[in-house]
Amino acid sequence: MPITSANELVTSRQETRAGFIEFALEKNRRSKPFIDSAKAFRHFAYQAKVPSDLLKIKEIREPLLTASGLSDKSLKYFTDEDKIIAIKELIKNFLEPAGTEFVDEVVYRYLLIKGDSLGGSIRNIIGALAQQKLIRSLLSVMTVQGINYYWLSGKSKEWRENPNDDYAIENDMKAISWTNTKGARTFTFNLDIPIVGNNIDLCLFSCDPKQFDNGKIVNTPSAAVMLGELKGGIDPAGADEHWKTANTALERIRSAFTNITPLLNTSFVGAAIEASMAQEIYTQILSGKLSFASNLTKTKQVYEYCAWILTL
Repeated sequence: MPITSANELVTSRQETRAGFIEFALEKNRRSKPFIDSAKAFRHFAYQAKVPSDLLKIKEIREPLLTASGLSDKSLKYFTDEDKIIAIKELIKNFLEPAGTEFVDEVVYRYLLIKGDSLGGSIRNIIGALAQQKLIRSLLSVMTVQGINYYWLSGKSKEWRENPNDDYAIENDMKAISWTNTKGARTFTFNLDIPIVGNNIDLCLFSCDPKQFDNGKIVNTPSAAVMLGELKGGIDPAGADEHWKTANTALERIRSAFTNITPLLNTSFVGAAIEASMAQEIYTQILSGKLSFASNLTKTKQVYEYCAWILTL
């Protein structure tokens, strides 16, 4: 059943801790390719007797450029001569002063730059994990209720029937479509809704896969059944700001749909929900302003949210 008090929405200390651990494990998992490539880099770099020899080893040209502090994006502006100059500067200023430890020094610098790159993508990681968790919960509820569905693969861009084994399907799912007593429904994430002028996290439309037309359904505002915001960040320090951002987006949605679908369903799903914002969210639910809210760290609430989605 839906929440009956603001306190039910609040993220507990234990849930916050579990969320931080989950993100830490995910960062470690995603860092493994960098570590493995660093090991291969070190293997070939050990062929060098002195720092200047590194330039003679073709297999490590790319990691040397990374260790020089150059991003993959910046390299398209560099000629081959520019790249060599950058590596020579790395050797002169950092590797030669390291003496016999120059190989370790260059590998450490490579990992430092790669780690910074991973840190910069953490926001995307958080969003992806939240989306995957919601999809997995939705699939679980659909399985229990015996609901068949079609899903859109982000890789192949093709719609497929629900598989017998849906292991890790949430990693590739771009959209999911089913039929209820009210007609065809398609649920997806992160679409730019022209009438709103913003990217919306959670989107439910009255359409089948063909009508969805690879997201072009956004050009038919009357097809929108529910639009919502998903905030997967677990840090309590940013909770209030996330809610303010989401609330502003929800207000913009309601305003844009006033003359199209005045009673359009709106929802909020967040991982970090503090007491003050929980009260505000609950007040909006009681008034009917917000149709549904759920705490992403509370499994039962997420199941209830998914069950609600399936009835719309």
